[in-house]
Amino acid sequence: MLKKLPLPVTGVALGAAALGNLLESCSSGVRLFCGGVSLVLLLLVICKILLYPGQFREDMQNPILASVFGTFSMHLMLLAGYAKPFLGSAAAVIWYVGIVIHVCLILYFTAKFIRKLALEKVFASYFIVYVGIVVASVTAPAFNAQAVGQAAFWFGFVLLLGLLVLVTWRYLKRKGVPAPAQPLFCIYTAPASLCLAGYMQSFPEKSWPFAVGLALLALVLYIVALVKLPKYLRMPFYPSYAAFTFPFAISAIGMKMMMAYASAAGHEIPGMDILVLVETVIACALVAYTIIRYGMFLLGGK
Repeated sequence: MLKKLPLPVTGVALGAAALGNLLESCSSGVRLFCGGVSLVLLLLVICKILLYPGQFREDMQNPILASVFGTFSMHLMLLAGYAKPFLGSAAAVIWYVGIVIHVCLILYFTAKFIRKLALEKVFASYFIVYVGIVVASVTAPAFNAQAVGQAAFWFGFVLLLGLLVLVTWRYLKRKGVPAPAQPLFCIYTAPASLCLAGYMQSFPEKSWPFAVGLALLALVLYIVALVKLPKYLRMPFYPSYAAFTFPFAISAIGMKMMMAYASAAGHEIPGMDILVLVETVIACALVAYTIIRYGMFLLGGK
């Protein structure tokens, strides 16, 4: 079963950890449960890499799998927040290790796949590599490292703007997306929402117009991914189902943070509480559904 474990399960682990943070205000027990599930998945991935290094090296030659592996380091950054109450300042080591691994992935991916860019090999998973570093912005306050968080935010935000053009151009001009890669389109909803959450967390002084612009962009991309979602849910199981987890969880987190900021700034937005509730319910359902489908796959089902 371990050998059969697909590398994109790191995205499911990340989604479970993000869902725990989203639901923390409802129940600390649910948060710890989600964190426990994500930790188990992470440990399984680490075991697979150690036991089957040849398969891991082969996976990293594939632009889709290599880009999706960015969720591994993103997960480490989130998990460090879970570990802090138990490990204290030592949890910062996990956080910085996650950042270093992600920077190394950016360098590797750029040298391996971007230098000789082929448009038909560009997918929404590219957002993970270059915008995923913004998870450091979301978690930076826990480690008193807002400067690091702000630097990560601006790097990810600038790359977000460029990748939106590149990835959108690819999907418009190259229609032939292989079926196993099609669910990756749902990642579209993640980068702007992640930047929104990172901006809320790492910048004590915020610009209201900038925050509104980010929130609107996040909402538009969320709707685009949500419209395509039913089609992907009807498809057979593929490891790319992992794209149903973190993108929708971080979208709900970003909007929840925006709602809190708007309220504190005296700019109540009518209906935003309903939007956050709907996004939260969708995120819960998709993360649970994806974990179940992964479990069925690993146990020999479909």
